[in-house]
Amino acid sequence: MPDIFLSYSRADQAIARRFAEAFAAEGMEVWWDVTLRSGEAYDEVTENALRTAKAVVVLWSATSVASRWVRSEATLADRRHTLAPAMIEPCERPIMFELHETADLCHWRGERGDAAWLAFLGVVRGLIGLEAPAPAPQPVVVQRPPNRQRRGGAPSLAVLPFTNRSGLAEDEVFAFGMVEDIIEAISRGVELRVVSSSAVARFRAGGVTDLEGMVAHLGVRYVLEGNVRRAGEALRVTTQLVDADDGAVLWTERFDRPLAQLATLQEELVMEVAGRLRAQSHRAEIERALKKPGDLTAWESVMRAIAAYRRLSPEALMQGLQEATRAVEIAPDYGLAVALVAEAQGLIYYMLLPDDPEEAERIRALAERAIELDPDSSIVHSTASGALHCAGFLDRALEAGRRAIQLSPDNEFGYLACGIACTRLDRSKEAIAYFDKEEALAPGHPLIWISMLWRAIAHIRAGRWDAALPVYDDIVALTPDNATPQMSRAVCCARLGRPDEARAAFALSRKLEPATPLTIWELRHRRAYVGSARREEFVSLMHDLWSEAEVVV
Repeated sequence: MPDIFLSYSRADQAIARRFAEAFAAEGMEVWWDVTLRSGEAYDEVTENALRTAKAVVVLWSATSVASRWVRSEATLADRRHTLAPAMIEPCERPIMFELHETADLCHWRGERGDAAWLAFLGVVRGLIGLEAPAPAPQPVVVQRPPNRQRRGGAPSLAVLPFTNRSGLAEDEVFAFGMVEDIIEAISRGVELRVVSSSAVARFRAGGVTDLEGMVAHLGVRYVLEGNVRRAGEALRVTTQLVDADDGAVLWTERFDRPLAQLATLQEELVMEVAGRLRAQSHRAEIERALKKPGDLTAWESVMRAIAAYRRLSPEALMQGLQEATRAVEIAPDYGLAVALVAEAQGLIYYMLLPDDPEEAERIRALAERAIELDPDSSIVHSTASGALHCAGFLDRALEAGRRAIQLSPDNEFGYLACGIACTRLDRSKEAIAYFDKEEALAPGHPLIWISMLWRAIAHIRAGRWDAALPVYDDIVALTPDNATPQMSRAVCCARLGRPDEARAAFALSRKLEPATPLTIWELRHRRAYVGSARREEFVSLMHDLWSEAEVVV
């Protein structure tokens, strides 16, 4: 029974040999058709190797996508949940495989330390079930000088004066103050750079804004418009986010507050508007970066890396590492890009690789390097905190998260970082307070499910299984294609005596991440519950679900 079956087009034999030799150097047994001995029946031996291999590595190229043999081998591997596809040159994959996350190794020439190769190797190891760690990713070192023009950065926003539709003088004062307060609140965050109201005023005459002139001279990417008016016993604030390039409305929302309580609720209203605006602009930046075909800035590569973290599958982590590495290649001294490489390597280590003090130390060193590059950046500290917690440096992760909050009190990621560190330090009450603050700052943020996931873990650590279950319900509603919350929900249902729901959630988690063995799931949850009295109970329940499923199959 081979570890790996290598599927490729004969025209790509030289590249296939590179893969075969690299896998063999890692101690894996590789079957590919050059290993056929004279006199063996080609079809019979090939089919047997294909069906018994633990992983089927398919190399997609312009010739292999047209090969009937390669397509058939990929189809069978997909059905058996052994498929590990990789692109070796740009091409359009068969449509049935377009939704299967695929490693981009078009650039790979056999380098053992290449980040994308190491991530792909981790995926293959997961299919095979090897316990030995993959070669540790090395810190990204690029020798060429930085290109600051290619760095990019957080987009800029102009907040236009809000229109007073009530016609009352007191509402005019409120509208003016609302704009100034929103500008101040957004400026304390990390997702947007806000131009001053005085700079915006130069392009507004008689209530009409010279949008084209403002974009040309101030370089703003987004514009926030709004109005205030009375609606019965409430004051209504309506806002909309506009793409400055084409005037398209990206988001609009209405906020109502009772007039009688407006004085006490005004700060809460400002924070809600600012939080939702930051979340929507973050979402827009990710979508913009994903749609851009090429010539990316480092910031855009960072956004694409963050987009990959919406899912915690092995393939998504590999993609995130590739994008973060590209950001560092564009701008080697960009602290946020280096921090994201550290976080990507940390997530791969946390979710896929066994304990390895040397690898953990390398991740820590890269996180510290990011902070050294940009010590006054809140987002760098919060991102580095994520890498540090993944590598097991929990006290240092909490310290970095607190520094992020100190630098920017409205950086929701700083509260998330502190909440995760406190959860793993078994300080559940403190952790939930951090998560409350984070979710209040960024309602509707595309990554909000991550804080919800750790909130549920904090509840379970405190023995509140019944409080954790509705949180898992909310998470799977937000990210239905994410295996991690489905697996945790299955265990929670089993613990609460709801076996049918437990089996259904477990089956869905296995369907969403079929290549992940029990050993990897156990590794992840032992780390999530490190130091907790609930750890062995959680792992035991997961084992029971796994055993029951195998009996049914």
